[in-house]
Amino acid sequence: MTNIIIAGAKGRMGQALLRCAESIPGIKVTGQVDLGQNLRDSISAGDVVVDFTFHEKHRASRANLRRTPQGNGDRHHRARREGTEGNGAHLHAIPMVWTSNFSMGVNALFWLTRKAAEVLGSNFDVEVVEMHHRMKKDAPSGTAKTLAQIAAEARLRYSPSVLRHGREGLVGERTQTEIGVHSLRGGDVVGDHTVIFAANGERLELTHKASTRDTFASGALRAAQWVVGKRPGIYDMQDVLGLR
Repeated sequence: MTNIIIAGAKGRMGQALLRCAESIPGIKVTGQVDLGQNLRDSISAGDVVVDFTFHEKHRASRANLRRTPQGNGDRHHRARREGTEGNGAHLHAIPMVWTSNFSMGVNALFWLTRKAAEVLGSNFDVEVVEMHHRMKKDAPSGTAKTLAQIAAEARLRYSPSVLRHGREGLVGERTQTEIGVHSLRGGDVVGDHTVIFAANGERLELTHKASTRDTFASGALRAAQWVVGKRPGIYDMQDVLGLR
């Protein structure tokens, strides 16, 4: 049995985690923490912390990272599974799964994007389009950033300067090295991502669409089970799913 503490339990993802945890064998939620509460008060009850807080909205997110006890001799030495948006990757003396998206389908998209970029090469232009609900605060999404970075790295051309966030006016012809990243917002869209590979005479599009947050919650809980007992370090869903 994996005992899980959920940070951000009252948020949309926190509620999805609680809902999904009830139907997954081998998982028990033994603690719930939200804004204004101290993770230290609950951490002894769990094997792993699942954190989906947003760093600008919840100061608790940064505090939780600090308050996670560290050190090999600490009886509250806990693994962490992070879904926090906007946080930097803080290194811990514990195992942590840190990723921009916990959906198993999206992580398959990551893998497919890398392979397509390697096979198609620089003759294909790459554009990334994402759409989310109107309440999403950041743009582009972390998943879109990851997809653009994967495509650029596969072509051995990654640097922040190759990313083109939208286009307006007389921007000139598209360069061969740039990767366009475009964000759409509206309605209650949970998350759509498309990677477009376009060349003269043909186009390949890889698309993932999420219709429920349970997709991300289920993947996060799977990662939480996987990370317990792993060596200290930073992992991602590619490790969890064996896609390395």
